[in-house]
Amino acid sequence: MPRQIPWWIGGIAMSLLFYFSFSGFGANRPIGASTGMAYLSTILFGLDAEHYEYTAQIEQSGAWEGVMLIGVLFGGLFTSIFLTKSFHISFIPTLWKKRKNSSVKSRMLWSFIAGFLLVFGARLAGGCNAGHILSGGSQLAVSGIIFAIVALGTGVVMGRFFYKAKECKK
Repeated sequence: MPRQIPWWIGGIAMSLLFYFSFSGFGANRPIGASTGMAYLSTILFGLDAEHYEYTAQIEQSGAWEGVMLIGVLFGGLFTSIFLTKSFHISFIPTLWKKRKNSSVKSRMLWSFIAGFLLVFGARLAGGCNAGHILSGGSQLAVSGIIFAIVALGTGVVMGRFFYKAKECKK
């Protein structure tokens, strides 16, 4: 069984993250992720700020968020390998296999569709769930709290709909 980190250590770590993200001692910026993805695409496709207005808007914050996302990746790997010892690679989660199917193609297709809709919605909303919930919620912004309630509520409804139990044959 993987080792668990106590909830209060996670709370202290999140508090320190927010302090160093929002304060003048740190990045002095809110936390988000979707702008980092948009920034990466501007680099990959050569969309310079001189010709594209959106690239100019995200140039500073996108670069910082890209570095943060790399830190999230390596921080998660470090924690799962060394601290909790829970790292494993799985193409099909247990619940998916139990309630849906064992097809890797099906799982990848649905993951791509869900990821695309999430990123598309994030850009329509002018930010991502990390930005709205983590940054907005931690600053007690009404928009962040409303977004968190709506996002978590729709997640529960869709989870119950999508993962409904298969009928038992008698």
